[in-house]
Amino acid sequence: MLELLVVMAIIAIIAAMATFNYFMALTRAKQKRTMADMRTIAVAWETRAVDTQTYRVSGYTFPAQDVPYTSLRAALFPTYTKVLPQYDGWSRPLQFGFDPETGGIGSYAIRSAGRDGAFDATIVNGSTNSPDCDIVFSNGSFVQFPEVAQTQ
Repeated sequence: MLELLVVMAIIAIIAAMATFNYFMALTRAKQKRTMADMRTIAVAWETRAVDTQTYRVSGYTFPAQDVPYTSLRAALFPTYTKVLPQYDGWSRPLQFGFDPETGGIGSYAIRSAGRDGAFDATIVNGSTNSPDCDIVFSNGSFVQFPEVAQTQ
């Protein structure tokens, strides 16, 4: 009887570790999907900017005002991309923005709220080990993103 309890305890420990690893892998997959979708949008937006000499879409500016998905889709689909993702890996809408530069092309930003679904007030440049951080892509690179190996 004691042997059976020991075996059941070992199985429970292994199952708990497997469950934890499964959910961490699921979180990483959602982050990677979000980052890949953001790159897809950025490539299309940058390709359009080469043609039009601006990231401006329908007169919207950023950060004072976000670029609506419908306006961005109208500008990029189907000429610059066949698929324009609207949602991140957690099925929450992405944010898009444009900041005009006097006499220049300006800059753009794409943002996901990340795992927690709440946009952060400040952005930390570079990678972070917080799985809840915003994922921000701007002007050809990720400004803020979660590391693959997370401690939380």
